[in-house]
Amino acid sequence: MSVYLDHAATTPILPEAAAAMTALLGRVGNASSLHASGREARRVVEESRERIAKALHCRPGEVVFTSGGTESDNLAIKGLYWARRSEDPRRVRILSTPIEHHAVLDPLEWLGTEGAKVELVEVDRAGRLDLDAFRAAVDADPDSVALVTVMWANNEVGTVQPLAEVVEIAHAHGIPVHTDAVQALGQLPLEFAGSGVDAMTVTGHKIGGPYGVGALVVRRELQPTALLHGGGQERDIRSGTIDPPAIAGFAVACELSVERQRELAARLVTLRDRLVEGVRREVPDAIYNGDAEDGPEHRLPGNAHLEFPGCEGDSLLMLLDARGIECSTGSACDAGIPQASHVLLAMGSSEEFARSSLRFSLGHTSTEADVDALIEAIGPVVERARNAALSSKAHGAR
Repeated sequence: MSVYLDHAATTPILPEAAAAMTALLGRVGNASSLHASGREARRVVEESRERIAKALHCRPGEVVFTSGGTESDNLAIKGLYWARRSEDPRRVRILSTPIEHHAVLDPLEWLGTEGAKVELVEVDRAGRLDLDAFRAAVDADPDSVALVTVMWANNEVGTVQPLAEVVEIAHAHGIPVHTDAVQALGQLPLEFAGSGVDAMTVTGHKIGGPYGVGALVVRRELQPTALLHGGGQERDIRSGTIDPPAIAGFAVACELSVERQRELAARLVTLRDRLVEGVRREVPDAIYNGDAEDGPEHRLPGNAHLEFPGCEGDSLLMLLDARGIECSTGSACDAGIPQASHVLLAMGSSEEFARSSLRFSLGHTSTEADVDALIEAIGPVVERARNAALSSKAHGAR
């Protein structure tokens, strides 16, 4: 059996969520139909919406179901931009950070091709938004800012963003704030109403729910322009036949992940510290990335992001995978060509160091045995990767 240390990518489904889905998969009924089967499907959806709203401290009418995090991010960013710009043509600026997930960065880049002025405000060495730079960007011309989008916690290095301060600065000028909270839900204390944000992205498969379902939590006072047009099933913001079994599983996972968050976070911190200490004992020059401070205001409890000088992250990943240990690199791969992590580059890492990183992420099924297996393997794996890199350089020099 493999050792799974990639919970930030996706985490195993909770038995309770799987049971909720399984109980509904054999039933027929479109939640938009008016007959008895349709009304029963609608009941499942609306009861699930209420459970999610209670867990996230929002109103049921603020939960807009989507296919997952990417769609929710696109709906928030494009929808709010178009709606705000239509109200006032001056609103063409969008403020964000260079360390966002590509589900945010790519829509921003696309909007730039149709006239939006996207500004990515710098972050510090820990990957934390520079609030002085952000305040200056807002104050330069607040009437031209359509929206702000800043993630709750970074998916690569785990750094938690100063969202309360971001909201305070933006709301002083009536600017709406969206946050991608995909990594935060279930690992950090998370409340929609208490956070002050105007729109929040969450998804099912990161918290022990099914794939292909998520939500954009958006204040009733806001009406993002729709991306999909059709039946107008979700507040006329999101059209498409909704999936009662998946939504039921998502609701159970959301409820349980919030209920168990504090206990899980404490356990993950202990495991993460064991992992980092053990890896750095075996590889003394390994560099621990992200915020060095602990606590929910600083970094995700289940994230351990490390650089291994002299190694290629992809080589390390494959060598560990050959030993049955699954993790991820801090880099994206475009057409088979390794690229340095945009997050690490934004944090000030060199191209070489940014390509030598691995992300180990822990979740509800993680154990001490998983961590110890990594610690046992990491020394020989790093040595082999470094030897391979030296050999490659030597051949290249000939």
